[in-house]
Amino acid sequence: MLDRTFITRGGFAALLVALAALSSCVQKNDAQLVIYAYDSFASEWGPAPLVIPAFEKATGISVELVVPGDAGQVLARAIDEKKAPAADVLLGIDGNLLPKALAAGVLSAYRPEGFQTVPAGLVLDPRWALTPYDWGSFAIMWDSLKLANPPASLEDLTKAEYAKKLILMDPRTSTPGLGFVAWTKAAYGDGMADYWKRLKPSILTMSPGWDTGYGLFTSGEAPLVISYTTSAAYHAEYESAGRYKALEFSGGHPVQIEGAGIVSKARHRKAAEAFIDFMLTPEFQSALPLTNWMYPVIPGVELPASYAWSPKPAMTLAVDATALDEAVRAALDALQAP
Repeated sequence: MLDRTFITRGGFAALLVALAALSSCVQKNDAQLVIYAYDSFASEWGPAPLVIPAFEKATGISVELVVPGDAGQVLARAIDEKKAPAADVLLGIDGNLLPKALAAGVLSAYRPEGFQTVPAGLVLDPRWALTPYDWGSFAIMWDSLKLANPPASLEDLTKAEYAKKLILMDPRTSTPGLGFVAWTKAAYGDGMADYWKRLKPSILTMSPGWDTGYGLFTSGEAPLVISYTTSAAYHAEYESAGRYKALEFSGGHPVQIEGAGIVSKARHRKAAEAFIDFMLTPEFQSALPLTNWMYPVIPGVELPASYAWSPKPAMTLAVDATALDEAVRAALDALQAP
């Protein structure tokens, strides 16, 4: 169980004051809010048990948290319900999913209070169809007790010594899974499909979401898994530091920026706006490092000491999110080829 004392009592007092101000714009007939969230956000160790009750208490808005699965499934459900949307807010839609969300027309632009505090490099959309709330670098996590010699690059992962030692996530449902496809596309370009053919023997399984895949990793099913550099900080905080390490690969690492968006034709628009505003407050942002295990987007949030175990890749790899549908098909076709 995670320690939830990272937000101080003073921080909670400030949170209540801030949210009371937010609630003044919410009409009595708009005191409900439906949020679609990914599973790790809503889990008992995620941010939801900490931040949702505080938001409800301060604003009087009753939140219904719906968990369709990983973030890809959050977006898929919103698209399926487009004609009669049930959700007001979508959480976890990252930069790689944004083109699909915009093409489907399921997001409504909203520039929140405090948007000026977000560094320009973390802004996902100039119209603010998505509000960024955290970010992190994708990385391969390594169990140093189960595997003596780790890979040093994407190409190393294809070596015979790593056969059945890698856990991935389905890129159609999982943002880390999609992020890994984007990583290989950025690194190999038109040669990406050939890379996936070489990678196929190394893959133990492709889980539907990060929760399941990372659980297989920590239970010892395989010594390598796609995750984030900040996963190493989690293990340093709550377990013995050093066993589980984030590998820094030559060639660079892509960055994931997670965002929240208001659904087009949301039934509870004012309540949705209040929640998006809340996500950029220091109080919400300071909850993320020890619950969502990502970096906050606003400056000045103190990080726990365990984040010293999270490497900062020397190179960031740029990703073209507009070409990812084709890249996903190419990767999956390569895995299904004889």
